[in-house]
Amino acid sequence: MSKEILRKKLIYLRKTNFTDQDISFIQFKKILNKLNIKNSKIIGGYYPINCEISSLEILEKLETNKFKISLPVTKENNVMDFYEWSFKKSLRVSKQGIPEPFTEKKVFPDVLIVPLVGFDKKKFRLGYGGGFYDRYISRVLKFKKVLTIGFAFSFQELKTVPRNRFDQKLDFILTDKGIIK
Repeated sequence: MSKEILRKKLIYLRKTNFTDQDISFIQFKKILNKLNIKNSKIIGGYYPINCEISSLEILEKLETNKFKISLPVTKENNVMDFYEWSFKKSLRVSKQGIPEPFTEKKVFPDVLIVPLVGFDKKKFRLGYGGGFYDRYISRVLKFKKVLTIGFAFSFQELKTVPRNRFDQKLDFILTDKGIIK
């Protein structure tokens, strides 16, 4: 099955099965503790759209625990960068309808929380098809180690995600049912 057909089916499935549910902060914190990631680090999150599982509660708790928070800003040619943000600051809505920070402080996260349309046990993801996250991860890994953690509902799991040479494998996937390592 093509990525486009899978994407449409999974987005429909997510919309029809969506519950206002978050990933467990305890599970997320276990990964950070196990990998000895301290609270001075920069966390890249996302603002949930289109019935994505939310990362906002975790980001808010991380900010309270002195982590620096950042969100993506998309630009022309499917380029994405992360910019510092705080829950005390406003967001603006991008041309794509996604809330994003409007600060000048570009950052390179140590931990990147990645939204998913679908995923498999090998930790490959299916996104919306723009390649934003795959390009970003590939670009950053050339000069910095970044821990990538996908967030998804367990029902978004596929037997195999169709992939090409540009697709980036994630380090972990957290679902409402557990951790895929």
